[in-house]
Amino acid sequence: MTKPETAASSLRLETLDALRLLAALAVLLFHFGFRGLSLGVTDIALPAYEPVLKYGYLGVQLFFVISGFVIAYSAEGRTPLQFGIARFARIYPTFVLCMTITFLVVVAFGAPRLHATTGQWAANLLIKSELLGKPALDGSYWSIFYEVVFYAWVFAFMAAGRFKRANYPAIVVGWLLISVIDRATVSSGVMRYLLLTDQSAFFCAGLILYAAFRDGYDRKILGLLALCTAVAIFQSLQLAQWNRENYRVAYSDLVVAASCIVIFATVAASIRFPRLPLPSRMMLAIGGLTYPLYLLHQHIGYVVFNLAGAMLQPLPLVILVTLGLIAFSWLIWRFFERAAQSWTKSALTGLVNGALALLSGNGAKRKEGIAN
Repeated sequence: MTKPETAASSLRLETLDALRLLAALAVLLFHFGFRGLSLGVTDIALPAYEPVLKYGYLGVQLFFVISGFVIAYSAEGRTPLQFGIARFARIYPTFVLCMTITFLVVVAFGAPRLHATTGQWAANLLIKSELLGKPALDGSYWSIFYEVVFYAWVFAFMAAGRFKRANYPAIVVGWLLISVIDRATVSSGVMRYLLLTDQSAFFCAGLILYAAFRDGYDRKILGLLALCTAVAIFQSLQLAQWNRENYRVAYSDLVVAASCIVIFATVAASIRFPRLPLPSRMMLAIGGLTYPLYLLHQHIGYVVFNLAGAMLQPLPLVILVTLGLIAFSWLIWRFFERAAQSWTKSALTGLVNGALALLSGNGAKRKEGIAN
């Protein structure tokens, strides 16, 4: 089967932008309608919708599949340094801004249920603040760390000249094999954070879907997708068990397994049909506001709930807070993120080019000295 015409390199996949927003809203509603009350950080919950909202955490796995696809897409035609600079510029400036906003809101209005310190803020600049013994300012940051680790591995494979579509099958099979061995035996914390052994199948599925997007589906691709699906279900059932123990609620293994299949099928369908009957500018904004929305929503939402919970019923309050956060996230994307991304990319590119030129000049001088 040949690749579809939609595989043009300049194509923007608008359906993936819509899926990003869907994934962010699923996680947001999981936090607002279920998790906040279970953690005791707010009294707001939506118990009538709990049977559905408690599965909203799977929106993160949808993000990971999209990420696997998009990173493979963005890596093609770039050098490792260009890729690394582009990813840093995309992730870090907005992370620092949104993390700082969360810090200021929690410090000003979070007590007595939520607290933050300057030392905690400083540690969160590392994204994985737990490495410095400080808690994350928002529980959602764990997935950003996973993204960064994934980017680091892609960068390493690019630097070694191995991150090519022809090598995806070997990368995927090796990664999944290591993951299953780890999760089925020792469940090493080091392996979990170094090789993402509890989420690897979702990133792998994104890589394979990108290969299918470019080269079409064949038996090898379908077999690899089946392998990714099987491992994703295995990893997700382990996570569901952790959720049962942590939140003390029932989770259906059947629903979790079916959700993995639906996630993969939905991303595959979105890639095959990349356009939506909506204005392109709207889809661009939807894709852009998703990242700040994901970073901002949880603890800021809890703070607002605790301040305004007596004024409105839970459902209208959740709707109003969600709409307000969407609007605020759009402002960040429109007036900060794009400019910061462009400036950071230009600044880092200039620094790297300057350093390479300096090294090249020093090398030439050394050769000249030796010749003399």
